[in-house]
Amino acid sequence: MFQQLRTSLKQSVLGQDHVIDHLLIGMLAEGHVLLEDRPGTGKTTLAKALAQSLDAKFSRVQCTADTLPTDLLGMELFNPLTGSFEQRFGPLFANIVLVDEINRTTPRTQSALLEAMAEAQVTIGDTSYTLPQHFFVIATQNPFDGQGTFPLPQAQLDRFLFKLSFTPLDRTAEKALLRGAHLEAMDLHLPLEQLNAWKQEVAAVTIEDTVEDYLLDVCDALRAHRDIEIGPSPRATLALLKAAKARAWMHERNYVTPEDIKSLATPLLAHRLVLTLEATLKMTNERLVKQTLESLTVPTEV
Repeated sequence: MFQQLRTSLKQSVLGQDHVIDHLLIGMLAEGHVLLEDRPGTGKTTLAKALAQSLDAKFSRVQCTADTLPTDLLGMELFNPLTGSFEQRFGPLFANIVLVDEINRTTPRTQSALLEAMAEAQVTIGDTSYTLPQHFFVIATQNPFDGQGTFPLPQAQLDRFLFKLSFTPLDRTAEKALLRGAHLEAMDLHLPLEQLNAWKQEVAAVTIEDTVEDYLLDVCDALRAHRDIEIGPSPRATLALLKAAKARAWMHERNYVTPEDIKSLATPLLAHRLVLTLEATLKMTNERLVKQTLESLTVPTEV
């Protein structure tokens, strides 16, 4: 059934296999995903296709400069018929939430997502409410249009498991798009409860000491790097382990290999780093992570 889900998504959004696989890893690892790309690449289509394939409740928030925290969380409203206040829940109370152009809303509204993404709950007034099961945020932002935007703070970026960009379509994929190949996606409606079984299997994936030490070596090397002011947090280390287990399970293995860690390190760690001012002038976060990986000794495959 999981392979059917992958196939369905890859038919819905052509030429983005790596993004789809990382999105599914994020879902299995109970993380959240930030999609950074120009408009018109299929980000919204992919989020909707995932929700539809899993029979999940889907909601979409279009962020603007005047979007308020209550537009995400909801609020208490007075009902004159009953003479009491009633809770009206916002769009965060869904399984899959698309937060479109997250960097176009103010830091105050962005911060409303912090508790939701970290603890799967929100606080409205004096009361905390648990969000629906399998709560999964897919946020988007356009990196090429900075006018009227509010860059995400480091604390917000650290809540995202992956930061991903779409691959430009090659001529063959774009021709298939013109001919409507993306309209031939499988009509798949898996029960959302199926995620419970998949996540239990992911959690049972094992990791040997040598591979675990390699994971720690990667994070420690970045923390000690002279060009990095702020390295990966302990949350990032744990996230890398969870994602590596999910990738191993997707490749039909019950154990993590160094390749799982190496392939996920860049999209999972790069956006969490803060480089020195001098370093930002000569390299990107992604390039620095790749250079660090190349400098480390990879343990023998298990």
